[in-house]
Amino acid sequence: MIRDPKGRFPERPYYTNDELDRECERLVRDLHRKRNQEARPRITTDELHLLIELNDASLDSSADLTIYGDDVEGVTAFHPDRDPEVAISDRLANDPRRENRLRTTLAHEFGHVHFHRHLWAGKFQHGQLFDRSSHENKAICKRDTIIQAANYDWMEWQAGYVSGAILMPVTSIRRLVSDYCQERDLHAAVAVRSDHGRQIVGAVMETFQVSEEAAQVRLKVLKLLGESDRQGSLFG
Repeated sequence: MIRDPKGRFPERPYYTNDELDRECERLVRDLHRKRNQEARPRITTDELHLLIELNDASLDSSADLTIYGDDVEGVTAFHPDRDPEVAISDRLANDPRRENRLRTTLAHEFGHVHFHRHLWAGKFQHGQLFDRSSHENKAICKRDTIIQAANYDWMEWQAGYVSGAILMPVTSIRRLVSDYCQERDLHAAVAVRSDHGRQIVGAVMETFQVSEEAAQVRLKVLKLLGESDRQGSLFG
């Protein structure tokens, strides 16, 4: 725990990227084990629902969230006397063309439930209560920050990283990129806008059922793709 510079909490959790990746892989692996299923790279949309519910949170996957703003796609509310409540915008749930966006939002809200619920529990333990109309007990997640929030918005950034790590596990996505590059004798960094970069992004989209934006962000955060091909080696 370190000081929360935004002042919302006395302290906030600090995780390295590696810690988040390891924990997310463990969570997905444990979910498949509980369901007596073999480990596989892609988590299904139904399993994303289940992942939230198995973490003792209720889920409304088709909610009207316009009271929070037209660009809000997910809200997680924390309470002193009952489990967290996750709500997903009905604009995602009712549009099959937005399933990838729905998957990203479900994984993002799971990040709040699993990694941040203890922060509100601490507030409630110290007697802080909020009325139903308050936003103070809620993580309100907008379209533009669900995948990629600014680093200073640490809570949304962490939930966004968790979303990518749940949907595109680090071991699997590294293996995919390594196999692609080794088959083509590519040893230098690949630029995201190059022909090879576009091929890799497409393979990630298909393998993990994610949007182009989510695939690009994950690949760049893991330094598997770069903005240019003038960076160091991918493998050394």
